[in-house]
Amino acid sequence: MTTETHSDPLAPLHEASRALWLATLSLMAAFMQTQAPAHRVLMARRIARNFETLHQQECFSPDCRRRFARLGARWQAQADRLHAGTAPSRWTTLLHRLGLR
Repeated sequence: MTTETHSDPLAPLHEASRALWLATLSLMAAFMQTQAPAHRVLMARRIARNFETLHQQECFSPDCRRRFARLGARWQAQADRLHAGTAPSRWTTLLHRLGLR
């Protein structure tokens, strides 16, 4: 580690934010290759949450943070669209038939 890293108390947060950004890019690539609807919904939700977290990090420029916010909204809308298109699980159907849901 360099002396600069030791003097900046926010350095670990900056590194974690960059790592989250890279992980989000990996999730986006995996999303494009996944065909299972349930997995795509979960991945889109995770990507949206990651962008929301990245949007809140001050180590990124204001412009970058605005882009993260827009991307987060798009991915959340994608997750909502995917979720609306999925059939309810057998358990949900059973609970509905029993009047428990």
